[in-house]
Amino acid sequence: MFRNPEVLTKNLGLSFNNPELLTTALTHRSASSHNNERLEFLGDAILGFVIAQKLYDTFPEASEGALSRLRASLVNESSLAELARKYQLGDSLVLGSGELKSGGYRRDSILSDAMEAVMGALFKDQGIVACQQWIEILFAEKLQSLSMNNWQKDPKTQLQELMQSKKLELPDYALLTMTGPSHEQTFKVKCSVSLIEETSIGTGISRKKAEQAAAEQMLVLLQKEN
Repeated sequence: MFRNPEVLTKNLGLSFNNPELLTTALTHRSASSHNNERLEFLGDAILGFVIAQKLYDTFPEASEGALSRLRASLVNESSLAELARKYQLGDSLVLGSGELKSGGYRRDSILSDAMEAVMGALFKDQGIVACQQWIEILFAEKLQSLSMNNWQKDPKTQLQELMQSKKLELPDYALLTMTGPSHEQTFKVKCSVSLIEETSIGTGISRKKAEQAAAEQMLVLLQKEN
């Protein structure tokens, strides 16, 4: 059984009608076949929906691309792990001996999955309204810190300014393919930066649009990396 369930639920500002749901949400697959993977799957979908709706209402002038980038800045592994640490969720994780010895309770991937699993557990226990209200409280500080000033800029400009701010080489865009008849071509572009080894791919009806799409994907990758 996990440690200090009363302390954890108090920290999270929650109570469960069915405490077994919380137990499952905190149980890693290394500890049991009855683990949090299914609840994490559910919580991931609910979190994406709740944050998307909140951003849609908060930034009525934002484009779809800007909203996607804002959501990616909030809903990612490092963001969720940061919240898990804030509420000391790691102290209550149920881990197998191997993960316990290797410090799995400190690992971002395990912490973020467990946080999403708690969201899934709360949904199953009390429904979408209670879950939505709790998620909005959980992310209130992060939501308040968001600004459209930077997110209104196009992805290529954002990525370029990011690299310049770190005094690094500018992003490199390489044309991979150009297919289709002249009046209906599709361009595929690869974007690479010196910050990470991973590259991003963008497609569009022009090279410019493909580069923007690749830059947008790179921004998402960098956000996940951080």
